[in-house]
Amino acid sequence: MSSCCPPGRSGAQSPARAAVAVGSARLEGMVELPGGTFRMGTDDPDGFPEDREGPVREVSLEPFAIGAHCVTNERFAEFVDATGYETDAERFGWSYVFARFLPKELRRASPRLEQTPWWCGVTGAQWRHPEGPGSDLGDRWNHPVVHVSWHDAAAFCAWAGARLPTEAEWEYAARGGLDQARYPWGDELTPGGEHRCNIWQGRFPVHDTAEDGFAGTAPVDAYAPNGFGLYNVAGNVWEWCADRFDRTEQNRAMRGGSYLCHESYCNRYRVAARTANTPDSSVGNLGFRVVVS
Repeated sequence: MSSCCPPGRSGAQSPARAAVAVGSARLEGMVELPGGTFRMGTDDPDGFPEDREGPVREVSLEPFAIGAHCVTNERFAEFVDATGYETDAERFGWSYVFARFLPKELRRASPRLEQTPWWCGVTGAQWRHPEGPGSDLGDRWNHPVVHVSWHDAAAFCAWAGARLPTEAEWEYAARGGLDQARYPWGDELTPGGEHRCNIWQGRFPVHDTAEDGFAGTAPVDAYAPNGFGLYNVAGNVWEWCADRFDRTEQNRAMRGGSYLCHESYCNRYRVAARTANTPDSSVGNLGFRVVVS
């Protein structure tokens, strides 16, 4: 996968995970969608054939409801407080953080990935401490929870009486009623010069000008919603989906791109774009939203 895509854990043995009771906790901000048939996928020449974004095909869906935005830090805290749940990042004792966000001493002390050295494996990084020891959520309670694995997202869903969206449901909802548009709002990235999503501006990975208003995560309701009333389905954070990326592997699909995506190398903030990660992986640009049938 290209460089903005969240790195995965490789070869690590997953610690034991406690069961979470299935519940029907309060769900807010759900958008009811009628389902129906839509054209999924893309043949966009700027796409990534190796990601199997195409071919364009008709897909039919039953009605469902989806979160207008990603699960927030505040909402995830309610889940943890109610259940005592520990995330995979807490069990492993570390998670991936974008190097630019770390203080110099921690950046130097944290191991990096050889192919993508802007990612650091930071001891103590987890959802409550997104940049590792000494960091906290501060004014980010209305930002998407990050450093959550697919397992963590599924556990939250079980507690909330919800589930993760399928890729088809996610794309149908993200398109907002538009047929084959490149983005949730149309085919221009910045129509009339207006920024519609939280992605990287400038030269990656050394300088983000933050012309869109944010470096790192943005509030879950930043920018205008799409035609169905969904926020931030392009950029901000990658979102876990229920599906395997490929039927022959365990990696789970992710959609939407993140604040690290840039047109020069990873334009996966397009609505049909997709990538994947191992279900126990966690990183600072990966969250999720929920669905109910």
